Amino acid sequence: MTIGLDVRASTGVVVSDSILQASITSVHHVLKIQGYSSVMNSFPIGKALRSESFRGGGRTSWHIDFYPNGESRESGGFVSIHAVLDAAYLAVKADIGFDMLDSTGELLPRYAKASSDVCNFRLVGAYRGYDKFIAREELKLLDCFSVRCNITVMEFFAGGATPCPRPLRPVVPPPDWRRELLQSEQGADVRFLVGGETFAAHRCVLAARSPVFKAELFGVMKESSAAGIRIHGMRPEVFRNLLQFVYTEELPPVTEEEEDESAMAQHLLEAADRYGMERLKLLCEDRLCKHINVSTVVTTLVLAEQHGCPGLKEACFWFLLNSSSTTLEAVMATDDFDNILSNSCPNLLKELMSRLASSASLHDWQIIDRLEEEDDLTLCTTEGGELPEPAHGVLPLGARAPKRMRL
Repeated sequence: MTIGLDVRASTGVVVSDSILQASITSVHHVLKIQGYSSVMNSFPIGKALRSESFRGGGRTSWHIDFYPNGESRESGGFVSIHAVLDAAYLAVKADIGFDMLDSTGELLPRYAKASSDVCNFRLVGAYRGYDKFIAREELKLLDCFSVRCNITVMEFFAGGATPCPRPLRPVVPPPDWRRELLQSEQGADVRFLVGGETFAAHRCVLAARSPVFKAELFGVMKESSAAGIRIHGMRPEVFRNLLQFVYTEELPPVTEEEEDESAMAQHLLEAADRYGMERLKLLCEDRLCKHINVSTVVTTLVLAEQHGCPGLKEACFWFLLNSSSTTLEAVMATDDFDNILSNSCPNLLKELMSRLASSASLHDWQIIDRLEEEDDLTLCTTEGGELPEPAHGVLPLGARAPKRMRL
């Protein structure tokens, strides 16, 4: 490289470069003519019907001049059409063409006028077009039609030496010190024993995120002075994800196994309610709302009722009440429906029956009958009163009035 520099310096050769940049932009503008016969009678030869201005490439604007009776006497038997330059920042080169469309917007190929050359537009008001575009007699037959102007603007810029590429802005990663704090266990001052596994954490972090942890670790509760705290009724992987959220505010990643993802969200919601972590609880509710289906709706509904999640509860009822009758029957056939909803949460079953009855179809009444027979329950409205009788005492064909008994 040093030798090359010496040679250039000794011979006096100066090497430089330049760049030529081209900018090409195509635009289309449609001018609709409705009632050409009337327009033709209103505009004399040389009088143009002007379109609205429209933007083109290269910071240019244009309009169309349409002459119903021709631009001059030489073109009096034809219509004339021009594309006119309204404004421009610099002189531009442009390719101008025109198409005809019928009243439905279909292209009429035989009238197409494609430009074969590029024109220089150096002055505002310069135009390009066709004085004898189409014979007037032919347009009388169409009467309603459109003219599409096709403009391709070309700009060329000569620059100096090839510019250096703009340096990339530095990418700032998200803060990761809390994750590192959890994983390194450096400075950890409390340990939790969960299902045979031990987890190290920092009292101040836990206390800042959970009022329950704060009471356990800094209050008068027994665990406040213990070196190791045993957690009952929680699986290790659930507590691990709970700690992960405490430090990073991240939920477990979405997995392909929808059932596993839903089950973990249910366990995390229970843990969030247990430790008073409302944000985690709401995030789990949101994730569970996306995984309500035949196999999960019952357990999710019971979970929402037990842990005070009204939004999740309404989402479950919406699924049950707005799905097809086949889906509702499939839910009733699950083991969870019999073992959990019917036996453990009869109030939820009563509410489901009441909601079904409030907008029941014939098939819904049949389902309600089955629920009454299988679970020895009767109906009431959600307000606790008796269900109203159908208007004029008329029931749908094949249906029967619900039994009215106090619950």
